Amino acid sequence: MNIKHFLPLLGIALLTACSDEEHAGTGQANENANPALFPEAGHLEIPRIDNETGNIYVHYATTEQGGRLLNYALDWHADKKHSRWVAFVFTNTTATTHWNRNKWNGAYWDGQYWEGDPFQPDPDIPAGERTELADFRGSGYDRGHLCASADRLCSMDANGQTFYLSNMSPQQSNFNQDDWVKLEGQIQNWGRNSSFRDTLFVVKGGTIRDDQIKTHTRSGITVPRYYFAALLCKKYAGGQNTYKAIGFWVEHKSYGGSPDLRSWAVSIDELETLTGIDFFCNLPDAVENAVERNCDPGLWNGL
Repeated sequence: MNIKHFLPLLGIALLTACSDEEHAGTGQANENANPALFPEAGHLEIPRIDNETGNIYVHYATTEQGGRLLNYALDWHADKKHSRWVAFVFTNTTATTHWNRNKWNGAYWDGQYWEGDPFQPDPDIPAGERTELADFRGSGYDRGHLCASADRLCSMDANGQTFYLSNMSPQQSNFNQDDWVKLEGQIQNWGRNSSFRDTLFVVKGGTIRDDQIKTHTRSGITVPRYYFAALLCKKYAGGQNTYKAIGFWVEHKSYGGSPDLRSWAVSIDELETLTGIDFFCNLPDAVENAVERNCDPGLWNGL
């Protein structure tokens, strides 16, 4: 596990950060890329670091072969007891299946035996700034994953980290279990389809801006009024990297278990206006402008 702490800094020159092939862009210069304030800042899944950014935490996980992979990153806001976004990728490595959520009963991980899902406070966030199990207890809401458990089946460690409470959002049970899960499943279908993507970059979250809050739990956790997902697909074709992107904007309510995912689809430009978050800022500007203004569900199999 690795932690990267970032507090917003003003007046810093914007620099392009280098990253590995699974996360890098085309290598073209981009005047609007993230400042290189932490090693992962240049990865395509990391939204713009701006005045609204809280503390960035980055979780690395051990693979089944004993290697190390970037599992996910999140923008944590202690005053909201909620993240602003969670970012991760699907690649040929992270899309593999070596673990199953049903295996947690009796499993030993992170220093203890588990009798079920390993929900626990995020060990990288200091006590007093993080959510605790007691914060969700009796709240009337599910502990809804943002980076879903099924997004990370590539190893026990990667899956276990998705149960950190920093990756949870208080969701109505029918929304979490019947509706949001349908979008999660579709994203997983794209992410595990190597003929569809070389890399699928994903940013998911619930709104925590004061005008986009549904309510608060008794312990003070922000309950989002809306949830969102921003997706960027990179695929090498015709001798070059090609890109397409799509966003989803979802009101936090029951859809009766049969949501129309296409009706949730918006362009990334629209999603940026709705959320105030600048997604995929590390793309070269010409590429970013082209893919973010286009929303064509027909390019996304299954919609």
